[in-house]
Amino acid sequence: MTLEQVSKKELFNGLDFKHLIDNPDFKEDSVREIIILPILFGLGYRQENIVRSKTLKHPYLKIGSNKKREIKLIPDYLLKIENNYAWVLDAKAPGQKINDYDNVEQVYSYASHPEIRSTYFALCNGLEFALYRREYTNKPILQFSVSEIEYYWDKLKMFLSPSSFQVGKNFNYGTTNATLKSKSEFDYSTRPLLEEISVRKQATRRHYGVHGYFTKQTWNVVADYIKNFTKPGDLVLDPFGGSGITAIEAMMNNRKAINIDLNPLAVFLVESLIAPINYEEFTDTYDKIVEKYKKSEPKTKEEINKAISKYPQPAPLKLPKGSDVKTVNKLFSRKQLAQLGFLKHLILKNSKGNIRKTLLLMFSGVVTRVNLTYHISNSVKSKSGFGGDAAAFRYYRYRIAPKNTNVDVADCFDLRYKKILSAKKEMEYYINEDSIQDIQVMKGTATNLKFLPKESVDYIYTDPPYGNKIPYLDLSVMWNAWLDLDVSEEDYDLEAIEGGEHDKTKNEYNELISKSIQEMYRVLKFDRWLSFVFAHKDPEFWHLIIDTAEACGFEYIGAVPQKNGQTSFKKRQNPFTVLSGQLIINFRKVRNPRAIMKANLGMDIADIVMQTIEGIIAKNNGATLEQINDELIIKGLELGFLDLLKKEYSDLTPILLGNFDYNDETEIFTLKQDSKFKTQIDEKLRVRYYLISYLRRKERENIVPHFDEIVLAILPLLKNGNTPENQTILSVLEDIAERIGEDSWKLKVEGQNELF
Repeated sequence: MTLEQVSKKELFNGLDFKHLIDNPDFKEDSVREIIILPILFGLGYRQENIVRSKTLKHPYLKIGSNKKREIKLIPDYLLKIENNYAWVLDAKAPGQKINDYDNVEQVYSYASHPEIRSTYFALCNGLEFALYRREYTNKPILQFSVSEIEYYWDKLKMFLSPSSFQVGKNFNYGTTNATLKSKSEFDYSTRPLLEEISVRKQATRRHYGVHGYFTKQTWNVVADYIKNFTKPGDLVLDPFGGSGITAIEAMMNNRKAINIDLNPLAVFLVESLIAPINYEEFTDTYDKIVEKYKKSEPKTKEEINKAISKYPQPAPLKLPKGSDVKTVNKLFSRKQLAQLGFLKHLILKNSKGNIRKTLLLMFSGVVTRVNLTYHISNSVKSKSGFGGDAAAFRYYRYRIAPKNTNVDVADCFDLRYKKILSAKKEMEYYINEDSIQDIQVMKGTATNLKFLPKESVDYIYTDPPYGNKIPYLDLSVMWNAWLDLDVSEEDYDLEAIEGGEHDKTKNEYNELISKSIQEMYRVLKFDRWLSFVFAHKDPEFWHLIIDTAEACGFEYIGAVPQKNGQTSFKKRQNPFTVLSGQLIINFRKVRNPRAIMKANLGMDIADIVMQTIEGIIAKNNGATLEQINDELIIKGLELGFLDLLKKEYSDLTPILLGNFDYNDETEIFTLKQDSKFKTQIDEKLRVRYYLISYLRRKERENIVPHFDEIVLAILPLLKNGNTPENQTILSVLEDIAERIGEDSWKLKVEGQNELF
């Protein structure tokens, strides 16, 4: 039976989900009113069917010294049909995990209460919704991102609508706009470009804390791009897969995925992480290995010498130039070699299949910390010395640490066990024995995707290597040596880098990137998208990407600045000359692509630079150096003067400090107080900027100005260009401010528009 679908826009009144997680005012009560109630009304429930915060007495437990104080249970929502409770729904704050054991157990206690005995129970934190059957709580029967509720509306209604329950079939419910509105078709060709997304880098267990890698895209940014450009069931490809964030996030959002990387370490990391395991068997095996390790851990000089000769050791592979020592075995003390060899021996002897893969992933994480290059972070205090990183990940070279950190192998292995167990449990609902066939992880090159048919992929999100920044294969040699992962000469030939041990040229690098883009075009379906992460500072590489993509048949749609959630040491030391972040270049494969036309500038480049700076300041009501730089790069790319920009404006400091005010705390540039824009900026943008600046100033002075005062204050600043009418000022004012009393105005509370 086909059930009616829903319009998310009408259901949540145009709510922008991207702003929820960053809004401190969006708490559990907001989840109840803004997310949960519209869902309940959309499903067909009326007020009389929704029982809020009913107090239940715990049927068995009491507390207090004499055990007479009753424990009270208070579910957020009980959904009632006739005189029966059909299901229970509990709200959580956006920062809480809906599949956390304690949260699930809490709501289960409501559903199983003698007064309730409901068939289902559910949890919703505003971002995700999970539905459980009371008799089976190991994993949800339905879980989805609320921002994609339209794709799950049929299933949700099948389980939870009033007519889905036997006693409710005679009810005649009124309908809401949400239930009557049918979902519009997902149109790949008209997907919008995303604005910059707030980074939630360490808010997930499946990527952070599992194993280090040289670069990692921010998981929630990747997830948002996947959800924007695809729908559930689509196939997502990352031909430079790295640590697997694209593929894993595709699976976590009910898509299919292909992860390809030339580096065997990257392939090992992803394969081991997603491998389904029996948790009881895994824990038993882990306990046996730890018991044997602690019983016979080599500690004395004699035990260490014996262990090195008896147990597996890393091949003495040559390290890349610039390393502090010449071969892999010199990266470890004899004690570290003995203890790591003994631990690897126990893993190989006592495990097999996916459990062995998982234990070796844990072992590899121990290798990251138990070596002479492990540097402790000054900002992280840890008794075990885990707060740091291997030099290959931190400095992109094998640099011996100033002092040995003496990380305890057994303690480190225990931490790896906890981290990886948490990661696998977090992924279990979406990546398991039943779904594992929907993800392919393979060693290969982006230059040859012949295993994929023409026009078989729905979306590509990829972060390619950038020139001579990171020689991945050279730097992975420590882990590859311990894990017995082979790297062939052909692999080095196909690696898209500059320099490295094989002294690859820029031309070789450019050729490999070009071939990769050609293959991406071949396998992508028409009207589908390619999002290409760009973090290169050389304009030549910009043009290589654009020219190659256009030559293949891609149409450039736009580039979006996106921060990566961290600021480098060099950036902190030199805030005006070293830039952080990246841009995401978006292409679409169309049958009649429009090429970027190099503009006839018609003005001096200095004018373009100033106009761009003022435009981004007006748009954002002030802008950081990175925002200004990113906007200039995009303009330079699209108008064809990026090479001139690099040559004449490698340092923006003089022009910025000479023409704008700078706030040391916020690192934001603004117009000098009471000064005008020097270039032609869109009229409404100018009005908006001046209004916000003026009202903020008055707010600090505890003054709520009248409309006439506002107009008189900003009109002198608008004389450059067409002077807007009062009606224009009023229309912008109504958008950003609220009326106080008869004719006074103050800025709206930040985030108010996004929530309501």
